[in-house]
Amino acid sequence: MTKWDHDGPILEIDKLSISFFTRLREIPAVMDFSVTVQPGEAVGLVGESGCGKSTVALGVMQDLGRNGRIVGGSIKFKGRDLSEMNDEELRDIRGSEIAMIYQEPMASLNPAMKIGKQLMEVPMIHQGASEKEAYDRALQVVTDVKLPDPKRMLDSYPHQLSGGQQQRIVIAMALMSEPALLILDEPTTALDVTVEASIVELVKDLGRKYGTSMLFISHNLGLVLETCDRICVMYSGEAVERGSIEDVFDEMQHPYTQALFRSIPLPGADKNSHPLVAIPGNFPLPHERPPGCNFGPRCDYFEQGRCDQGSIQMEPVPGNDRHYTRCLKFREIDWNAPLAEVETKEKGKIGNVVLKMDNLKKYYEVAANALFGGGATKVVKANETLSFEARESETLAIVGESGCGKSTFAKALMGLETATDGQILLDGKSIEQVPIEKRDTKTVADVQMVFQNPFDTLNPSMTVGRQIIRALEVFGIGENEAARKQRMLELLDLVKLPRDFATRMPRQLSGGQKQRVGIARAFAGGARIVVADEPVSALDVSVQAAVTDLLMEIQREEKTTLLFISHDLSIVRYLSDRVMVMYLGHVVELGTTEQVFSPPYHPYTEALLSAVPIADTSVEKKHIVLEGDIPSAMNPPSGCPFQTRCRWKTEVPGNLCDREVPPVRILGQDHQIKCHLSDANLAKMEPVIKIAAE
Repeated sequence: MTKWDHDGPILEIDKLSISFFTRLREIPAVMDFSVTVQPGEAVGLVGESGCGKSTVALGVMQDLGRNGRIVGGSIKFKGRDLSEMNDEELRDIRGSEIAMIYQEPMASLNPAMKIGKQLMEVPMIHQGASEKEAYDRALQVVTDVKLPDPKRMLDSYPHQLSGGQQQRIVIAMALMSEPALLILDEPTTALDVTVEASIVELVKDLGRKYGTSMLFISHNLGLVLETCDRICVMYSGEAVERGSIEDVFDEMQHPYTQALFRSIPLPGADKNSHPLVAIPGNFPLPHERPPGCNFGPRCDYFEQGRCDQGSIQMEPVPGNDRHYTRCLKFREIDWNAPLAEVETKEKGKIGNVVLKMDNLKKYYEVAANALFGGGATKVVKANETLSFEARESETLAIVGESGCGKSTFAKALMGLETATDGQILLDGKSIEQVPIEKRDTKTVADVQMVFQNPFDTLNPSMTVGRQIIRALEVFGIGENEAARKQRMLELLDLVKLPRDFATRMPRQLSGGQKQRVGIARAFAGGARIVVADEPVSALDVSVQAAVTDLLMEIQREEKTTLLFISHDLSIVRYLSDRVMVMYLGHVVELGTTEQVFSPPYHPYTEALLSAVPIADTSVEKKHIVLEGDIPSAMNPPSGCPFQTRCRWKTEVPGNLCDREVPPVRILGQDHQIKCHLSDANLAKMEPVIKIAAE
């Protein structure tokens, strides 16, 4: 079947309802959902996990599995109803007319097949192309997605590529047949922020080049702002607001959209003077939705007897083209009213130095031939002369891409690894050579960790209360079981979980609630230092605000030193007192948050700032896309570790960047960077993020 021409919308979803059927009941996943994608248009679908975004995408692909069924409404592609097509017609469309890119690139690649062969299959199967035509096409597309050395890429297996390269191959595969519609389901969640920026840039360019229409599913409002023309906000299975990016971002007309924006750290938010406002309550489960408006129980403007009656329809917003909202009161709400006075917090008084790292080095020996062992060994320099201090009640953020050595240094601090060289001093006591099994109970209780993924860190067969009591036993806290039980209940109060959660099992908790249990456990022994390793990156936007706020509050009460490892610079700017930027095992910049976020920057910090998507239409950003991937720590470049990707390198005379590791320079009080640039060059640096004057 040839591709058919059509001059109306590419995708038209009208009053779509999708349910999943279990033995006990029908679970409505999507209700009364409508969205239209015009030719060449990119539409963002935004919402928290469980709101039905991916279900809509699977509905479009007609791939709902055995239990899923479309129970109302229609999905039309180029004017034809997809549910009326037979299997053969659908097979022809999938992959050639409609392509989908998933969150996890390896799920779409065959690990036992070379990349070239996987790409060539698409035109050979869908368009009957010859092997030579298919190879030429594959080479062209791999070049289009800006991968280095395209011929070598086609000859590689998926495991030989980095995550960002794999995701580019998946995008190349989706583009092989020049589809009319590309569905992207959270395509950059697993990637570093700099790689994400280049993938987003790529998707926009390719959209323009191939004229592809896009449905971009994401929970990141900043990404949607940068990639899409229009946006549809979903909550609990329904579209609650849709319109152009400008309409929805600047003139929002639904309380949920407003609440979402108040819970993300935009420039100007500050943990003390402008704290984030978390959305109260929890997301309703599909079979426990409230009567009337789904958002009602969490809404500031809820009116009993009105908002909880019958179903609520989408209504057009007067004066705006194609802007709709699902709110009965949108005409009565003063959307520009200033936020009710949020309680401003007292800035915690920063105390004495608790932790000092002095020239810490951590090297690993790896077999050069990792597969079969033996032969020569190579040294991987995971941490290279790391020095810093952290004080009581201070939040020090550690920022960098994957592979920069953030987690290695955390492991050395926790005692899961011992240092190769240098010192780690905890309250003046040297601990770098003491592995965790040899540390005394107090040291173990003093240095605790909150992990990235709350799902992996709880024992699935133990109640929440029991897991916290176990931690108290290990730390030797409480005279007897009754005292420990009392302390466990107090810890649940501390992390703002109801006391009856003590008898619940982890599977009965949401991601945000599990992360709170992890925090309660970390603080069980009165920790002096808590290492938070990406503690909110696996959580939804609205939950992130509540968890970050909780960490800050506990820190104020307990005077804890918080080492916050993250690649999300918006959150770092919001909550940290000082920031340390790492690249390939080196600390390239260290200073107060104010110093690190305003020029002069280290060139890497500058690129990191430019890569962060910001959900604010009034922000102007300097556009810097880093070329290439992070070099491997097994084979680092000579001279400055960043020189292979640096846009300022040409400003330094005499190939100095290629030859010598830069010395540490002090720019201002406690502000240090590792860079060869002259003072005159540094003085020329402009701010990356500018907020347009109102």
